Amino acid sequence: MRLNESLRTRTKEFGSSIIRSYVRLPKNREEAAILGKQMLRSGTSVASHTREASRARTDAEFCSKLDVLLQEADETQLWIEFLIDDCLITDPNLPEIHREAGELMAIFTTMVHKVRSNLTNNKSLQK
Repeated sequence: MRLNESLRTRTKEFGSSIIRSYVRLPKNREEAAILGKQMLRSGTSVASHTREASRARTDAEFCSKLDVLLQEADETQLWIEFLIDDCLITDPNLPEIHREAGELMAIFTTMVHKVRSNLTNNKSLQK
């Protein structure tokens, strides 16, 4: 299973929305700046791991790259939750980014399960 161009584009747009929200964060609030940088790192890495997965040489490598992507998307949701709940950041795009991270996780989790299931089935057939 390989990634189509629409998923590569969607994760790049996700990363771009993270960048735009980071730029809008208040610079005079240390906690928002720290959490924002964490969100920036994890959120933009979702797109980079998508690109890496699309270049995977094996199904196992593909799943490994997507596993890291899933961790980064989940982490991004956490930083957004901290920004909204604890820093009281009111950027209206943050809930949308949080939702998109969840949708991306659902898509990529399904992909990983399908590929791993195929790997398991193929190993069973070879015995």
